[in-house]
Formats: sequence, C-alpha cells, structure tokens
Amino acid sequence: MMLDEARARAEELRRQIEYHDYRYYVLDDPEIEDAEYDELVRALTKLESTYPELVTPDSPTQRVGGRPREDLPAVRHRAPMLSLANAFTESDLRDFDRRVRAALPGEPVEYLVELKFDGVAVSLTYQDGRFVRGATRGDGETGEDVTPNLRTLRSMPLRLRCPAPATLEVRGEVYMAKQAFASLNERREEAGQPLFANPRNAAAGSLRQLDPRVTAERHLDMWVYGVGYADRLSFGRHSEALAWLREAGLKVNPHLRTCTSLKEILEYLEEWRDRRFELPYVIDGLVIKVDRLDQQERLGATLKSPRWAVAFKYPAEQAETTVEDIIIRVGRTGVLTPTAIFKPVRLAGTTVIRASLHNEDLIREKNIRIGDRVVIHKAGDIIPEVLRSRPELRCGREREFTMPENCPECGSRVVRAAGEAGVYCHNVACPARLRENLLHFVSRGAMDIRGLGPAVIQQLLDRGLVADPADLYTLTRDDLLGLERIGPKSAENLLAAIQASRQNSLARLITALGIRHVGERAAQLLAERFGSLDRLMAASREELEAVPEIGPKIADSVLNFFSRDQNRRVVKKLAAAGVNTVARASAVRTAGPLAGKSFVLTGTLEEFTRQEAGKIIKNLGGHVVSSVSRKTDYVVVGRDPGQKYDKAINLGVKILRESEFKKLLAECQAGPG
Repeated sequence: MMLDEARARAEELRRQIEYHDYRYYVLDDPEIEDAEYDELVRALTKLESTYPELVTPDSPTQRVGGRPREDLPAVRHRAPMLSLANAFTESDLRDFDRRVRAALPGEPVEYLVELKFDGVAVSLTYQDGRFVRGATRGDGETGEDVTPNLRTLRSMPLRLRCPAPATLEVRGEVYMAKQAFASLNERREEAGQPLFANPRNAAAGSLRQLDPRVTAERHLDMWVYGVGYADRLSFGRHSEALAWLREAGLKVNPHLRTCTSLKEILEYLEEWRDRRFELPYVIDGLVIKVDRLDQQERLGATLKSPRWAVAFKYPAEQAETTVEDIIIRVGRTGVLTPTAIFKPVRLAGTTVIRASLHNEDLIREKNIRIGDRVVIHKAGDIIPEVLRSRPELRCGREREFTMPENCPECGSRVVRAAGEAGVYCHNVACPARLRENLLHFVSRGAMDIRGLGPAVIQQLLDRGLVADPADLYTLTRDDLLGLERIGPKSAENLLAAIQASRQNSLARLITALGIRHVGERAAQLLAERFGSLDRLMAASREELEAVPEIGPKIADSVLNFFSRDQNRRVVKKLAAAGVNTVARASAVRTAGPLAGKSFVLTGTLEEFTRQEAGKIIKNLGGHVVSSVSRKTDYVVVGRDPGQKYDKAINLGVKILRESEFKKLLAECQAGPG
C-alpha cells in the first residue's frame, strides 16, 4: 500500500471508529458487534504501526475512551484509568510475555490471571473508610459523577470493614447479570421500548441514569479489581491488594490464578473457553497482570495502556442454522411477537432452538425467510438473536413471512397502530394474554406471590379455577391440592403467599395490573400522586400529564386501560377480596408548600449535593425530574450547567440560581407569616 492510500485508509478507519465510539459511549446505542469494532481498531493499529508518520494526537488509538456527558458532573481521577491492550491469539500473548521478560531481565515473573468482566469501569473514592464519590472512567482522566447511582448497588459497602487510609480510590466493574438483562429486555419489549444490545450496554445506560431509583430497578452489581490510589497504604503484590480489598468488605471475584509461565496462562484460558457460559454474568476474556507492584512500576505504561497487563479476548461465539418456521407468541399486552424456530444448534454452551424476531419490520430489514440459513449469536451470552440471513444460499423453496390478520390464540382481528412496529390483539379475554398477565401479576416486581410459576398458572387456567388475577384470591386449599405436584405443605405456602400479597403497596398493585408503558417507576409516581386506585381510575388526561415524568403515552395507556369495563370489574373484585388499593400515608406526597411543583437540577451546587437538594424539595412536597419540558416549574442552576440550562431558556422555564433556590427553600420552611 502506497503512503497516500494508507493515509486515506487510516482516515476512514478513524472516522468509523469515532462514529461507533459515539454510538456506544455517548448514545448507549451501538450499531455493530464487538468483534467488528475490535477488527476496525486492530486494522488501524496495524496501519499506524507500519506507517508511524500517520499517527495523529486525536487518533482513537491514542486515547482511552469517550468523553463525559454534559448532564452529569465531571470528576477528575487521582490516577489515570487506562484501558488495557488486547490480545486475540496465542501469538499476541507470546509477544506480551516476551516484552515483559525483556524489560525485567533475569527476574522471576509471576502473573495474576483474572476474569475480564463485560461491564462499565468505575472508580470508588473512600475517605476515612466511608464511600464519598463514584465515577465512570470517562476519557481516563475525567469521568462522570454517578455517586447516587452507585449507592444503589447493595454489593458495594458504604463503609469499609477494616481500618482504611485517609483517601482510597478503588477500581471496579459494574455489570448486569444475564438474568437481570433478559428480564429487563423482556419488560422493554412488552412496553414497546427499544431493546438493549447486551448487558454491558444495559449496565452503562442504567448507571448513567439521572434518577437513582431507575438505576435501583435495574439490579446492577459490581466486582472490584484493584486499587487506583491509596494514601499511605502499600502492597508488594497486586494479589495482596485484592486480598485486602476483600477483607475490607468489597466484592472481589474468586476466580483468580497465579501463573509463572505462558503455558500455565494458556491452560487457564482454555479452561474458561466454554466454562464462561456457565457463569451468571458475562465475561469476554481474561486479564493477565504482572503480580509484583514494583515490577509494574518499572514496566510503566504507554499513553493509552499499562505495559504490565493485557486483556485476552475470546472470539465472538456465532453459529449457523436453518429457520424451520416462524411462529407467533402473544404477550400480556397483546403484542404479537414473531419467533424463529431453528434446526437445533449448539451455541455458547447450550442448544438453541428459537429466537425472537421482535416485529415484522425487523424481519424485512434482515431479509429473513422461512427456510433460510441464518447466522445467530447470543446477546449477552443468554438471549439468542439472528444477526443476518444468508440469501446467497437460497434454493428457491424459502417462504416469505407475513404477520397474520387475526390473533392465533383467540381469532380476534389484530391492529398495528400508526407509527408503531408492534401488532396487537386488543381482546382482553384472549387466553394467551390472560396467561401472560397472570404471570406478570404474580412476578417479583409486581405482587411477588412466590410459588405461582408457569406450570401452576397453566393448571389453574386449564381447570377453570381462574379467569382473571382477582380469582387468585378466591382459591382454596382443596383447589390447590387438586393440582399436580402440589402437596399439603405446598398448598399452605401458596395460600400464605397469596394472603400476604393482599397487604402489598399500591405501587406494586398498579405495576401488577400490567398497564402498557407503566413499569415500577411510573407506578410509584402514580401511587404517590393519586393515593388510591379509585382516584387513579377517575383521573383525567390533564391530571395524569401533570404528574412529573408521566407523558402523553403513559397517560393514554392509563386512560385506555381503565376505560375497559372488564378491567374495572377486575379492580373491584381485587378490592372486594381485601387487596390493598390505597397508598400508605407516608407514600402520598401531595402536601407541602411545593406541592405539585417540579424541579430539574443541573450543574454543581456549592452548598448541596443533588441528593440533598432533591430530598429537601421532596420533603416540601415537590418533585425532582430528570428532563426539562414545558411542564417543568423550576430549573435550579449550579456551576457549569449542561444542556438542560439551554433548553430551559429556550422553553421559557423559570431558572433559579443557587442563591434564589436557597431563598425559595427558606421561605417555604419559614411558613406563612
């Protein structure tokens, strides 16, 4: 390749990588698979290695990652959070080992090999043993302050369990477990929301929420993997630092191995090649680190990555199979979801026989026909997904798929609303909808009735014992003893769980009703605002849309749900069965001098944290919301405000500087006169 050709190719690779960085780090919406992205980076790295004169300061190979978002405060790391160089082959690892030993001539070298978690890198700051701040990696020098969101992770101690240095920075990886990812995407698909591409993407989007309560609903977790900075605390080895972190109460992954040779490293890599699919969380490789910290210091780092560590990444797991049929599954909201049935194929540790195709538009976009050969993978190592079809292999017997005009479960005419990809059955008595609605009603995030799983629900339906969720509260011991695999003890436990659920919160009941677009967060807001199911049922569109964070789509869903006679009858039956339909007094926030007022906080306040300011507003009856709209009453502006400030000006929303905000609070707290 001539120099001019190489320069043009390098520019094109940089443009592609920068675009995909933006999609991933800024928008949290990647367009390509990790393997494709890695190939772009490898191609650019190789080109710049061959032609060093083409390296530019702004090349993606010369920096760590994305920039902080403007709507989250910036945090500067005490020590840079560098990214790791990648190894994809045994040859890459041999090169790494050779470079390490050449830089440490004659010295014994021990490596600590750890799992490479597929999540979001974070830095935790502890002052005198107490958690004070958490930040994302950002560009390696400066990250985003996500302290309130990290506090929602129950595995992260807010106070260390042993004496700690005055200042301690701990490095870790926040992740979403496979099952939590699957459940989240299932809820989003039912609600007609875009799906997350993988658990890492879901974790990033969840960690960067402006409302910590949304983060808490996503069930994130974290592994701690190192010390970034410690005031007057030193270790001889990285493994010693991990042992200390574990003693301090931080969550350190148990899968570690010390290796003294490349042969041992390769054996450990092979051990995890298939075993990784058995883990409840996603790993995409292993990390190899020089264990002795004095050797790490002498090896040093490049501008981008340390010379004493490397990340080995397993190749993406894909398989090829045949689409034998496309069937329709009807969900609890009535959405018809086309599902591909495959010729069984082994993938990522299990046999795959089906995958959701989501909607007709996606089938057309990916050009999938019945009988096609297709390439599949598992999103997040758990959810089978069709990546692409192989139309060049068609023989002429393949058939195009079309959505049915009638529901396959009940025969009712189906409808596709304008501007939506989903096709819906609106028959509330549809057997498939009833089954899915019952499963949702008893689920953990709703009424949480333990023991009422799919097999029991199906038997109750088959025997005509339930026709709606309210019928669950009329079940007797004899009804349950008549079911297969239900003995006296199981029957007692089920009845006790049903009885206990009568006292659940109003928010749980609203969630359990399965109103489209109304998840746990929206249910909580509606419960706080209206205080009872009767008041919610009687609410007008204007009253619903006046609730902060409740927009036209949710308001329409609530109105449509309660406009149906059958749904209102079910609500009356639930109340008659003794199910709680009112909010506890402490949960209703309608009183106070700021009642009905919504606030947006942006920038850094001098005398309050955002959490403190939000708590004061809430105690005075107001609401803190995450985005600015025409319904927002006040935007409180601190130092270095973001785009919300500009939006408030454009919309004419009242802006309060911190001094004005403090004056308003003082007036409210002083009371009349």
